[in-house]
Amino acid sequence: MAHRLFPDEWMVPTITAMLSPEVVAGLRAAAAPTSTLWELTIANGHATDDQILAALSARCRLKMADLSKPDPRVKEVIPEAVARRYRVVPLRVTDSYFEIATSHPFDMDAEKGLAFATGREVRMLLASPAKIAAATDELYRPENVVEKLLEGMEAGAEVTQLEEEAPSEEIQVSAEEASQRPVVRLVDLILSEGILSRASDIHVEPEEGGFAVRYRIDGVLRQVMKIPRAAGFPLTSRIKIISSLDIADRLRPQDGRARVAVNGVPVDLRVSTLPASFGEKVVIRILDSRATALSLDALGLNADERAAIEALLGHHEGVILVTGPTGSGKTTTLYSAIRLIKTGKTNIVTVEDPVEYRIPGIVQVQVHEKAGLTFASALRSILRQDPDVVLVGEIRDRETAQIALQASLTGHLVLSTLHTNDAANAVTRLVDIGMEPYKIAASLRGVVAQRLMRKLCPACKEVAVEVIPEKLAHWLPAGTPLYRAAGCSECAMTGFRGRFSIVEVLTVTPEVERAIGSGATADRIAEIARSAGMRSLFESGVAHVLRGESSVDELMRVVDVPFDEGAASGAATVAGGAPAQAGAPAPRGSGAARVSAASAAALGIYLEEPATESSERVDFVSEAFELLDSIGKTSRLQQVRRKVLLVDDEDQLRRVMKDLLERDGFQVAEARDGVEALDQVDRFGPDAIVLDLNLPGLDGYGVLSHLRSRPATAHVPVVVLTAKGDEDNEVRVFELGADDFLTKPFRARALTARLDVVLNRRHHSA
Repeated sequence: MAHRLFPDEWMVPTITAMLSPEVVAGLRAAAAPTSTLWELTIANGHATDDQILAALSARCRLKMADLSKPDPRVKEVIPEAVARRYRVVPLRVTDSYFEIATSHPFDMDAEKGLAFATGREVRMLLASPAKIAAATDELYRPENVVEKLLEGMEAGAEVTQLEEEAPSEEIQVSAEEASQRPVVRLVDLILSEGILSRASDIHVEPEEGGFAVRYRIDGVLRQVMKIPRAAGFPLTSRIKIISSLDIADRLRPQDGRARVAVNGVPVDLRVSTLPASFGEKVVIRILDSRATALSLDALGLNADERAAIEALLGHHEGVILVTGPTGSGKTTTLYSAIRLIKTGKTNIVTVEDPVEYRIPGIVQVQVHEKAGLTFASALRSILRQDPDVVLVGEIRDRETAQIALQASLTGHLVLSTLHTNDAANAVTRLVDIGMEPYKIAASLRGVVAQRLMRKLCPACKEVAVEVIPEKLAHWLPAGTPLYRAAGCSECAMTGFRGRFSIVEVLTVTPEVERAIGSGATADRIAEIARSAGMRSLFESGVAHVLRGESSVDELMRVVDVPFDEGAASGAATVAGGAPAQAGAPAPRGSGAARVSAASAAALGIYLEEPATESSERVDFVSEAFELLDSIGKTSRLQQVRRKVLLVDDEDQLRRVMKDLLERDGFQVAEARDGVEALDQVDRFGPDAIVLDLNLPGLDGYGVLSHLRSRPATAHVPVVVLTAKGDEDNEVRVFELGADDFLTKPFRARALTARLDVVLNRRHHSA
């Protein structure tokens, strides 16, 4: 018969000393594969837990643990999952050591793992496996966790759920645990504190050690509490109950809504759940109509910006778009515009998903895709209702865009939103959706690109003494007092209180209309609009900074500093006429940074001139690196400031290539994978793309196919970069529409030379 080992074989010497080798051999022969020696000894009546612990204590010279009163702070240091993994009970914690109760004092993996996790010396005490399991259950019991979490907290504002319909009996039965009083109190506390703190969103995020609760206040997330995992699951279930979601379905995303009253004031909630690796993430969007002033005055616009928007709203027909990323205030701006033009003499109808704010005097339609009520179908029906103004929550597809443009051409004023980074790219986005440029030109009246900046707290803002970054020197006139965030009790020590809008208002003039109709690029459209007086988002933000309404750091957090050298000349008029500092910023390629030949060669890029003792860096602007003679100096001048998008998942290689191209006068953007590459194409508008084939997620073949299938990117030159130099691979990429093929490793001048060739080829063919 084979010699069977116990899972706790280390206990054999201790049990043998207590009993006899023959008894241990008998236990070994009768043991099941998963039976432990400790359990068998107790089950057969050979010894008790206390006797085994006494023998083990003598052998290991360790004390026995007192499990009656563990320190409550230990749960913050050791999560439940870690305690159960190592089968220990945390007892006491100090700055230098950590006490645990264990039944396996020889478990070195547990000792090292806990020491690493806590950053403290681990001290072991002894306890039986049964008592450790019971103590762990008691320590991490959900009811105790929530009660302790609520101890010492203020009662907070009164929260009352406003039920639209009573929950079914099935939901009540399955939600028994989540409806216990401590969990209900915790959810009420989180909601009331978030609403009273002016939060726009509440995030409940599962992590390895528990659940984090974060509030988004003035556009920035702040963590307010950490909840152990045992309490997090009832918490998320309770939120799903009040928003009428299926708490038994934890594997699919769900969207719901709820209405609560905080101190008698009704507040609408939009709830979204998302399955994650450690549990469900829940995001609650707070829609407090009383806290949002829906008017152009409340947006904090500059005077000329407000006048430009009011002029757009004076049109009786056409399309007006508000663009920007999620959370940039597009919906609030649209509602403010509706409030301005709502006179009681016009028929205004909206179609939204969801209807966030209810406005008296207008008809608001809620999209219901499961019932077949989409943006497009609702818009068709609305046009039969004789509307004067139509608000479409978002243009998402070709059908909706087609109907919206057609409605504007038949005498309706259409307001809607798009997800683009600036005003001019709204035209590019509509073309990508499938709209013809001539229709866009005929119907579009204007585009408002928008971002939100935080406003400095008036109670604690102070004069900034930091040196202005060099790249901002041309935008901020010397001697202008600037302010920074300090922090006080009124702003929760953040230095900011409230937000305002910075906008870029593109008015479609006859010149802009002709450019759109002829299929001009977004850069060209923006250039024409700027010559007619349009200010960029950055210039709009600078005006607020110069008036002391916000800080330089906040401006740089929200928008990027423009690369356009000529734009700096307009900085003088941003603040109302103060002249900007003389001089122009140096081109991006004129910096002192250089890439070493050794580091480039390690990545498979070979420079033409090795580093010398006097110069360890290579100057890529020098005559020593003039490219192929066939290119000529004319093409070099033509490529200055051309935009190139680098798509490669190797960060170091991408950085080296970027430095190479910037030294040769290119303007470079980067992407790490295929999805990010397609997003950057829309944002950056590259003149050429350098595309690696081996990318995570969507690979280079998929990116290339997608680019060639879109009218806006069908003719953008693409140089494929790959380590696969075989003939079949080369043929495949050319069949997909690549312009050139470059195999790794390659020489530095080969990349810029090939870019010159494909750019000039496209230029002459156009």
